[in-house]
Amino acid sequence: MYDAFTSLEFDEPAPHVLRLTLRARGKLNAVGSTMHRELANVWKTIGEDDATRAVIVRGANGAFSAGGDLDLVTAIASDYETRLRVFHEARDLVYNVVNCPKPIVSAMAGPAVGAGLAVGLLADVSIATPSTRIVDGHTKLGVAAGDHAAIVWPLLCGLAKAKYHLLLCEPLNGVEAERIGLVSLCVPEDELEERALAIAERFAAGAQAAIRHTKLALNNWLRVAGPAFDASLALEFLDMSGPDVHEGVAAVREKRPPDFG
Repeated sequence: MYDAFTSLEFDEPAPHVLRLTLRARGKLNAVGSTMHRELANVWKTIGEDDATRAVIVRGANGAFSAGGDLDLVTAIASDYETRLRVFHEARDLVYNVVNCPKPIVSAMAGPAVGAGLAVGLLADVSIATPSTRIVDGHTKLGVAAGDHAAIVWPLLCGLAKAKYHLLLCEPLNGVEAERIGLVSLCVPEDELEERALAIAERFAAGAQAAIRHTKLALNNWLRVAGPAFDASLALEFLDMSGPDVHEGVAAVREKRPPDFG
């Protein structure tokens, strides 16, 4: 069932628990073109998988995801067809996670940025470690914060905190993220995998209709925020066609502050 998703890794650490691992060797699991497409589409397959009752999402080798691969960002900025395709993928990624009937647990360690962070924060239970570094870097890249932030950050941590972190690209560690309500839990790094699995097993052992229907009802808060997300995503991809994104990408590659003039 999951053979078509060649950029993602799957295993079953417990009965009825599917574990999805993000892995991009040498890139801290940054999301490239293929992974972005598959990360958008896999949730429908998971929803139709009768054997799966709960999902864990994690990153390989102590990192959750370092965000979007810069080669993909450059392609989006330079090519209309790529920009159009990835725009629809980004929209599908958010709504497919929101609409997936199975409960999702994210286990975030190390950097948690970009499309990976979208899944991490949209998960039904999000777990970080004290050293997890959460940052939405869109404005530093020269584009609007569009890939998930407008739909979920204000609901999780409030509008004032959301504006502070999203407008300034101010990073958070796991302790602060839990304190302001951006993540569900912060646990020691050596307990992350165990805690995520324990929660997923509780989901798998619970009354499936009750759990799924509760998620369905609660996620109406996110659906109500859908127009704000749609607008933010459109503005992000409008900015992708402007001049600032090229300076933003260059600054990230050269490890220097961007100069937007």
